[in-house]
Amino acid sequence: MKVYETKFIRNIALLGHGGAGKTTLAEAMLYTAGMTNRLGKVNAGNTVSDFDPEEIKRKISIRTSLVPVEWKDYKLNILDAPGYFDFAGGVKEAMSVADAALIVIRATAGVEVGTEKAWEYAESANIPKMMFITEMDAPNVDVEAILTACKEKFGMSIAPVQVPWYEGDKFVGYVHVLKMLGRRFDGSKVVTCPIPQELQEKIAPIRTMILEAVAETDEVLMEKYFAEEEITFEEIQEAFKKGVVEKQIVPVLCGSSVNSTGISVLMDTMVSLFPSPDEGNKETATHITTEEKVEVVCANGQKTSLFIFKTIVDPFIGKFSLFKVKSGIVRTDDTLLNTRTEEMEKLSHLYVLLGKEQKEVDRLYAGDIGAVAKLKSPKTSDTLTDKAFPVKYEAIELPKPYVKMAIFPTGKGDEEKMSSALGKLMAEDRTFYIEYDKETHETVIYGLGQQQLDIIVSMLKSKFKVDVYLENPTTRYRETIKGKINIRGKHKKQSGGHGQYGDVVMDFEPSGDLELPYVFEEKIFGGAVPRQYFPAVEKGLEECISKGVLAGYPVVGLKAVLRDGSYHPVDSSEMAFKMATTIAFKEGLQKAQPTILEPIAHVEITTPEEYTGDIMGDMKKRRGRMIGMELKGRKQVIIAEVPMAELYTYATDVRSMTQGRGDIHYQFERYEEAPVDVQQKVITARKEMA
Repeated sequence: MKVYETKFIRNIALLGHGGAGKTTLAEAMLYTAGMTNRLGKVNAGNTVSDFDPEEIKRKISIRTSLVPVEWKDYKLNILDAPGYFDFAGGVKEAMSVADAALIVIRATAGVEVGTEKAWEYAESANIPKMMFITEMDAPNVDVEAILTACKEKFGMSIAPVQVPWYEGDKFVGYVHVLKMLGRRFDGSKVVTCPIPQELQEKIAPIRTMILEAVAETDEVLMEKYFAEEEITFEEIQEAFKKGVVEKQIVPVLCGSSVNSTGISVLMDTMVSLFPSPDEGNKETATHITTEEKVEVVCANGQKTSLFIFKTIVDPFIGKFSLFKVKSGIVRTDDTLLNTRTEEMEKLSHLYVLLGKEQKEVDRLYAGDIGAVAKLKSPKTSDTLTDKAFPVKYEAIELPKPYVKMAIFPTGKGDEEKMSSALGKLMAEDRTFYIEYDKETHETVIYGLGQQQLDIIVSMLKSKFKVDVYLENPTTRYRETIKGKINIRGKHKKQSGGHGQYGDVVMDFEPSGDLELPYVFEEKIFGGAVPRQYFPAVEKGLEECISKGVLAGYPVVGLKAVLRDGSYHPVDSSEMAFKMATTIAFKEGLQKAQPTILEPIAHVEITTPEEYTGDIMGDMKKRRGRMIGMELKGRKQVIIAEVPMAELYTYATDVRSMTQGRGDIHYQFERYEEAPVDVQQKVITARKEMA
C-alpha cells in the first residue's frame, strides 16, 4: 500500500446503531474505490472488516476494524466501530484516534438509540461530525422526518447538503444544494443534470438554511448575506468546511451502500470537509519525569511519538498493536521508548491493516494509523516515543464493566489453560477483565453485558479449545451475632502420657463494627488462665471466625472477652487452649442469636425521565431502597441501595428497560442483616453445596 503524507490522510470513525449499515458502507467505499472486486455482505460473512469467526457467525461487529480506503490520492482510514452497547470499548478505542466521525442512519429506521450514543461519543471526543442516511432505495423513506428528528435531538447544526430525487418509489439521484446541481445515478456513476422542477420548492428552504449557517462562520459573508449579495460556491465551500471543522455544522448526505449509490460523493465530501490530522484538535501529552503538559505538533519534522489504541491477539502470530503516529515519522527498525515500562522497543516490521490482511510498509507519516507485531510487553493506551521526547498520552477512558459471572472449565485440569486464554482475551478487550476471588475460590469475569460474556465463552472454545460454563458468582455473605452470651469451653483429653487440658470462660457479644472481624479482650483475675496462653486463645478465635455457625461464612462484628478458665500445670498447652476456644466459639455463637449479613451496594442509574417508573418498579423486586433522585443534564439519576446478590447482570437489565439509554454505576457500601427468607435460602444452599 502507498504511504501518504499527513495532509492527504483522513481518520474517520464509523458510528451508529447496531445494524445501521456501517460495515456495509465500509464495503461500498472499498468497492467504489476499486480496492475490492465484489461488494461483501454481512449476511454472507464475507466483509473485509467483520473477519472474526464470532462476527461472521453472529452477523454483528464486535470490535473496531481498520479499513484504509485509497480514494483520489487520499487515504481514508475508516475505523468501523461496533454499534452494540456491549462492545462500547471498541468505540472508545476508535474515538481516541479519530479526527472526525461519520454517523450512519438507516433510512428505514431513522434516529435510533445508537444514533444518539454515536452523537454523544463524537461530542465527548470534540471532533467534527457528518451524517449519512443509507438505504435510500428502500420503499416509503421519509427523509424529512429523519432530518426533523435529527434537529430535535441534536440541534440546528444539522445541514442537509443533498435533497433526494425520486421518480415514483425509485431513488434516482439528488440535488447537491451547495453546488445547486442536479445529480442522477447512472449505474455506479453520477451524472450532472438540470435540477428537476418538482424539487425546486424543497430546495429553497434548505439552501437558505445552509447560507445562514455559512454566513455565521464569517463576518464578511454575514454582511453579504444580509445585503442579499451573491455568495460564490468557493466562498460557501470554504466557510462550510470551517463550520464543519469548528463543529458548528453537521452535513447530512444520503445514498445506498448496497447499490453503491452516493458513495463516491460521500468520500469526496469527507475529503473536502473533514480535517487532516494536522488540522484537527491540538494534542497534549505529559512529560514522564516532570509531569508537565506538553503540546504535540502533528508534523513530520517533530520527534517521533505514537499511541497504541488497540490490541489484536492472534493465536498463531501473537499480538498486533494498532497505533496512531502522533508526531514525526515512524520507520521500520526504529527503536522507541515505551514510557509505561521504560523499555526500548524495536519496530521490526510496520503494517497497514486492511481488515485481517497485513500490508507491510517501510514508514508511516504523522497522523497515519498502522500496526506493529511482536513488541515485548505492549498494552492498549501505551505511548512509544523517541527517547529524547519522553512523553505519554492520556489513556483511553473505557466504560467500567458491571456484569459479572463466575467461570469454570468443563474439563478437569483445564484451569491453567482457561486462565491463559482469558489473559489473552483481556489484552484484546480492556472492558473485559478477570479476577480470582480468594474467598470463594472462583474465577470471576467482568463485562459490559451478557452478550459480551457469551462471546468470550464462545471464543474460548473456538480459538483456544477450552470448554467453560458460567454461573452467578458466590455472594460474599457474612455472619454475626445479635445477642450476648457467657459460655465455657473445655478441652480435656487423656491418652497415656501427657494429656490435653484447656478451659476458658468467654463472653461473646456484638462489637458494633462490622468492618472488623473481631475484637479480643482478656479480663482474667488471679491467674485463672496464665498469660502465656492468651495468644493461643486469640489464635483459636482468629481461626474460628473464618467459618460461622449458620452457613460457614466469615464472621464479622464480634467482640470476645476472656473472663475466666482453668489450667493444668502439666497437661495444658497452647493447642489445648486453642481447642477450648473453638468449643466456646461454636457453642456460644449458636446461642447468641447468630444472623447472616448480606453485602449492600450504593447504586446510581442514569436514565431518561420516561423510564424512571420501570426502573423503580424493578428496584422493588430486587429489594432495593430508594435514596433519592437528581437531575443531570436531560437525564434523571436514581440513587438507591440494593443487595449485591441482585446486581450480577443488572447492567444488562437496565439497558433492556431503557432501550439502551440507561447507565449504571455501583459499589459496595456495607453489610446489613438479610431478611429471614433470604437467610434460609442461603443456609439451605450451603448445606446442599456441602
